[in-house]
Amino acid sequence: MTAADRGGGPRQAVTPRRAGTRRRRKTTVTRAALRFAGTLVGEGETVDIMLKVAESYTAEPVSIPLTVVRGGAGPTVFITATVHGDELIGVGILRSLLNECSFADLAGTIVAVPVANVPGFLVLDRRLPDRRDLNRSFPGSRGGSLASRLAEVLFREVVAKSDFGIDLHTAGAERTNHPQVRADLTQPHVAALAAAFGCPLIVDSPGPERSLRSTAVAAGVPTIVYEAGSPLRFERPFIQIGVAGILNVLRSLGMLPGAVQQPPVRLVLRRTRWVRAKVGGIVDLKVELGQPLRRGDPISVHTNPFGRGQSMLSSPHGGLVLGLTQIPLVHPGDAVCHLAPLGARDLASWRRFYESPQRVGWGGGDATSR
Repeated sequence: MTAADRGGGPRQAVTPRRAGTRRRRKTTVTRAALRFAGTLVGEGETVDIMLKVAESYTAEPVSIPLTVVRGGAGPTVFITATVHGDELIGVGILRSLLNECSFADLAGTIVAVPVANVPGFLVLDRRLPDRRDLNRSFPGSRGGSLASRLAEVLFREVVAKSDFGIDLHTAGAERTNHPQVRADLTQPHVAALAAAFGCPLIVDSPGPERSLRSTAVAAGVPTIVYEAGSPLRFERPFIQIGVAGILNVLRSLGMLPGAVQQPPVRLVLRRTRWVRAKVGGIVDLKVELGQPLRRGDPISVHTNPFGRGQSMLSSPHGGLVLGLTQIPLVHPGDAVCHLAPLGARDLASWRRFYESPQRVGWGGGDATSR
């Protein structure tokens, strides 16, 4: 029995309303309802819920918005966004998913959390007012810091009531990332989710200690991260990849009809490293996201404010560009390029993909038509 399949009795097919309105649709439900934040959600209902997590300085409630879409019997999948308050791409993904996709044939339950870190979101800050990182605070504690309390509520009311999870992120600190899935591939169910998402690049890692992903997996809820783009931006191509990936996961779990769409190439990345500035100055990047590099290929040119005193930063080995700084100013040791080392065969495969029209829509070129 899944977390979403509680109670007995015959199933009655009901078409849920489109998400995004404030009205709760009444239906005749014979199966037991699920409860989220004290609100009962029956089969065929889509309900918007405000989950109280704290109070502000003026004693006003601080609440996390949830949308619960419940179809027939099936798994429960949580989808969280904005765990870091300035990483907005997940908001765009969930807005598109809930308002532009049909869930009339949904078998299971989707719990969408478009703004997990409400205090950070309101001030466009990665962290919470107590300067802690919510994504290093799970599973949280009812008697701990603000970050710990918020994490505890999210974990209790969302993660623990789910069977699978997808956490949506961007790069941080004025950086940008090529679309990628991050997953602990030593866990079979997690590996299956990562493969189903359909992203060309999968970074194999267990995730940081006390992150939402690693804590959920340790609690028996297979969870992956989709990471793409930059903070404080809605980047439509990366939003479209995220929506398509979530639909792929739902199809792979039998929650939606249709076939899983696979990318033309897939690489599993088990090592990544940041290439760092050797000298301070002004940076002129010579690479773009996803670009394949050979050993010695230029990554950036560093100069003084007059454009003189050039210093070249080169690739230490063959690989592909997974992430880049977006700040053209560096001190010695600042991260410039996030590089994924590749062997000769994988590098050749990626280069063919990168140089072909196929990469449009998968994080390279003009992906707006996808």
